[in-house]
Amino acid sequence: MGHYNNGEHGSNAPGDVEMARSVPTGYLDMIVGGHSQDPFCMSVSRTNYKQVDYVPGTLCIPDRQNGTWIVQAHEWGKYVGRADFEFKNGKFILTRYRLIPINLKKKRLNEDGSTELTLYTREIPPDVDMVKLLSPFQTKGRQQLDMKLGFVDGRLQGSRNKIRFEQTNLARLILASRVERVNADFAIMSSGMIRNSIERGEISYRQIFKVLPFANHVAYVDFNGQEVNNYLAAVASMTPGSGAYAQFYNISLIRHKDGTITDIKIAGQPLDIKKHYRMATLDFIAFGGDGYPKISHHPNYVNSGLVDTEVLKHFIEKHAPLKVNDYAPGKEIINH
Repeated sequence: MGHYNNGEHGSNAPGDVEMARSVPTGYLDMIVGGHSQDPFCMSVSRTNYKQVDYVPGTLCIPDRQNGTWIVQAHEWGKYVGRADFEFKNGKFILTRYRLIPINLKKKRLNEDGSTELTLYTREIPPDVDMVKLLSPFQTKGRQQLDMKLGFVDGRLQGSRNKIRFEQTNLARLILASRVERVNADFAIMSSGMIRNSIERGEISYRQIFKVLPFANHVAYVDFNGQEVNNYLAAVASMTPGSGAYAQFYNISLIRHKDGTITDIKIAGQPLDIKKHYRMATLDFIAFGGDGYPKISHHPNYVNSGLVDTEVLKHFIEKHAPLKVNDYAPGKEIINH
């Protein structure tokens, strides 16, 4: 569930460091982790468990907590992680650990001012027989993925260093598609569900999968006004910078320093405790993912069975050309 330096996971679910610390010393030899998507490597001294920026092809020292090694091979198949252990006198000893770059490249500046891409390490050639076997499937998939869905007149922001700290136009576009599809009053999602931006120009089906790679189902629940208030109070407190940070659509509120929220509005109208409202979300979130309140047991909860990528695809096709200003964030959360 992620590597968080020295166990400081914030509002994310406790990760691998907490797991290692929670069991008897040396009970686990190694945790092969993921989720936080870091090629984390520790400083040689490992003083205060300091994490260092990793350069492909250089030495990587994994984290060690409570007698347990913790490793992670970044994201998108960029590396193969290799750990060599020696078994001697009933003990496993880690003798070598490497992150092997899979033909990763860097920009190199030439003397004439031009740039070119060069490999960090020696090239790993493709296997000829495997290429022959898989190429027909790749060609068929490429034809579908390169399908053009519509045009957008500006950048839709999904960068990790933005979307986990503030409301963005891409999140609002995604949430708008779900509100429309299940006839909801408002929508919420965690920012960690969004993994890429969409640049100005033609939008391809491939880009949708880069933005939403998890194939979650759109779900909804009919809440009464008090339940809406309670739910928003919980999710509005998610820590900025974490994948749990909430993205809102058709909601605005004021969050106070003591954690309370006031002035809740749904679609611009004050929240009415006596009314019922439909909230669109994802099945992952409804089951308590990213630390959200579990609502899958609610009597009015429905999993629509609609995959999030398909919902967004159809919305773009229906409403293109898209204007980024139509999805510009407002003052969804005001910190007081």
